[in-house]
Amino acid sequence: MGVLMNEYERTASCITQVTQREPYLTGAGVIVAVLDSGIDYFLSEFRDRANRTRILAIWDQGAAPDAEAGLLPPSGYNIGVLYTREMIDEAISLGREEGRKKVPTFDYSGHGTGVAAVAAGTDSGVAAEADILVVKLGTASPEGFPRTTQLMRGIDFCVKLGVELNRPVAINISFGNTYGDHQGNSLLERFIDNASEIGRSVIVVGSGNEGASNGHTAGVALTRKTVELSVAEYETGLSIQLWKYAQDIMDMTLVSPSGERVLFRLSGESAAQTVRQRLQNTMLLCYLGEPLPYSTSQEIFIDMIPENTYVNSGIWSILLSPVNVVTGEYRFYLPSYATRNRGTGFFLPTPEMTLTIPSTARRAITVGAYDVSLRSYADFSGRGYVFRYDGGRRDTVGGGQIVADVKPDLLAPGVNITVPMPNGGYEQVSGTSFATPFVTGAAALMMEWGIVRGNDRFLYGERLKALLVKGTEVLAGAPERPNSQAGWGVLCLRNSLPL
Repeated sequence: MGVLMNEYERTASCITQVTQREPYLTGAGVIVAVLDSGIDYFLSEFRDRANRTRILAIWDQGAAPDAEAGLLPPSGYNIGVLYTREMIDEAISLGREEGRKKVPTFDYSGHGTGVAAVAAGTDSGVAAEADILVVKLGTASPEGFPRTTQLMRGIDFCVKLGVELNRPVAINISFGNTYGDHQGNSLLERFIDNASEIGRSVIVVGSGNEGASNGHTAGVALTRKTVELSVAEYETGLSIQLWKYAQDIMDMTLVSPSGERVLFRLSGESAAQTVRQRLQNTMLLCYLGEPLPYSTSQEIFIDMIPENTYVNSGIWSILLSPVNVVTGEYRFYLPSYATRNRGTGFFLPTPEMTLTIPSTARRAITVGAYDVSLRSYADFSGRGYVFRYDGGRRDTVGGGQIVADVKPDLLAPGVNITVPMPNGGYEQVSGTSFATPFVTGAAALMMEWGIVRGNDRFLYGERLKALLVKGTEVLAGAPERPNSQAGWGVLCLRNSLPL
């Protein structure tokens, strides 16, 4: 299988055109950092021609430090264990069984291994000679999302190590969740924006797979609006987020499948409070939020807790009745599709603004997915928005449109991508998780050409994003650029380099 893995996708992304002929880019001298579920460091994908590891280090945030054994966190941090390149090489020389006693870090899901291989694998990757830096993020379960603080520590570690080593760093984040107002204002999103300005770095984030999940709906409640939610059988719990502007006063009525109802006044003016209400054998734990220092939105969070085993299945209705509204805008979000039963979702979903967080960070490069074989948008790919200076409406000055911000920034191949699995073997996977490392690897090649080879010492951050966007090609079916599905278009690295 070897060198043929993902060659079609790399060629479609105009990558082989600059790796297999002039300027013969490899990613040498650049660090590709993968913040994910870990890595199988024994695989040949992560070794060089001399059979030494290409992994600069692995920080396993979930490992327990042992000072006597020399297993310590990175300097300046107090969690996990840092395994150095020397330790990894020694473990490889001992073989899997004995080596894992030396460096006992594992990738149980295989997600991080696959992502790292696409970004920088020796056979199947984009930046095949870049150094690989791995942060295995601590999670509550194999399918869980890392805590915000763990991700922030991981990003901080990567950018600071790049500064310390005087090396450019391309950081890959191939996960996200739906919790937040999706406006780029959360602590994590703003942290990513700030971290993007440290050293010579770029942070690449997947847009998520919520585009067709029926987990989001939005609208304007200048008159009474009814939002209907289907709850499938055997749903052990469910949460609903509502985000609105704090100055809008509304009444929200929840109606159970049997017709029982409860009313909440959403003012946004009083202090946050938590209210408990029971509807048809389901306890509703309702958090009525207030504006925070970094956001003008008000959050309403409803946790549906079954009194027996399951939440009452059927059609739940949410009635929004304006009392004194200015904009009337509202946005509902459910948890990720992976945590819900198949039949649970909104009856009239809104596919726009289905980006997962933190891909909504303004300075991140946000990547959606498309199907290379069909040259078509992947409907699961998280959709975004085109911000304009007039707040989203078309600008009439000069008859044009003034673009302020676009998400996603671009698309990359994300359907039927071949990746190696821990302990050997390969599988085909789909999702923006695997579109993202194509762009991360491409960013590493650009940094090699610009920074390492001295052609453009400032080829990082927003400048790198701008050149990536400049090189994109139009996706069939989405000719208007930018748009909420494809952003500016599909990745074409050759066009992004001023060769």
